Amino acid sequence: MNISEIITYWGYPSEDYEVMTEDGYILGIYRIPYGKNHTNNSDPKPVVFLQHGLLTSASSWISNLPNNSLGFLLADAGYDVWMGNSRGNTWSRRHAFLSTDSDKYWAFSFDEMAIYDLPATIDFIGRKTGQEKMYYVGHSQGTTIAFIAFSTLPRLAQRIKIFFALAPVITIRNTTSPLIKTAYALRTLLMSRLDVYLSQNPAGTSVQNMLHWLQDYATGDFKAFDWGNQDLNIMHFYQSTPPAYNVSEMQVATAVWSGTQDLLSDPDDIKELLPKITNLIYHKIIPSYNHLDFIWAMDVPWEIFYEIIIMIKKTL
Repeated sequence: MNISEIITYWGYPSEDYEVMTEDGYILGIYRIPYGKNHTNNSDPKPVVFLQHGLLTSASSWISNLPNNSLGFLLADAGYDVWMGNSRGNTWSRRHAFLSTDSDKYWAFSFDEMAIYDLPATIDFIGRKTGQEKMYYVGHSQGTTIAFIAFSTLPRLAQRIKIFFALAPVITIRNTTSPLIKTAYALRTLLMSRLDVYLSQNPAGTSVQNMLHWLQDYATGDFKAFDWGNQDLNIMHFYQSTPPAYNVSEMQVATAVWSGTQDLLSDPDDIKELLPKITNLIYHKIIPSYNHLDFIWAMDVPWEIFYEIIIMIKKTL
């Protein structure tokens, strides 16, 4: 089943839309406008936007039973739920004029997801709902692009009431993830054919995005993609080296959940991140959690999701 079919299978209303970014990528986004037991009234509901992590999609938020999936729980709690998809994944693989067979289509990393995808999606949701502000929930790479967007685009940051960061990642200097370590060891073998593999398994991304993460791992720096030579960097950034992202520039109220068994969002990297969050309003460490437990663990509603709902209710 596709995402809309999963939503309706469980008896919830589903809407799907296409959003075009400034650079021509067409993103599929999904909406659960109200809960299963709510009538479709015209009263505006608080908007909550959910953004998935690396190699996943919007389905992350509705893959478990309704009482274990954040998308459904939020809808039943009275919120207007929207779920994004980053460029290049299963549900966002179209472009206004580029073919997915072309190298130009796949010339993106999480830089473009932050600079183009998030603003386009958040602006679309604002126009559709008539609501200027919303809540943002990100997991993994969904937090990475938020840290970039909200620290570099003040206009966008002003539209976010609270940023809920699940297993946040900006640097992976201390990661013990086999995926990252294996990819780094084989980085010289990353040929163009890998785009085909990553476009299908599991939900798709670009080789450039994976290379960007490997640069992050190698340097320990949170910065834009290094194009490999000064001329290309100057063409993209007007400087010979990629600019660093300064998380401390972000003023959005931020709540963080992290896990001690997380191989990607390593506890030592979290310790380095937290002091950089200017407006940190909450941090919870869950000792048993690994990277995917933040969206799929059986006890995640009690550990995280209900806390998010309560925190939102307190700000209404």
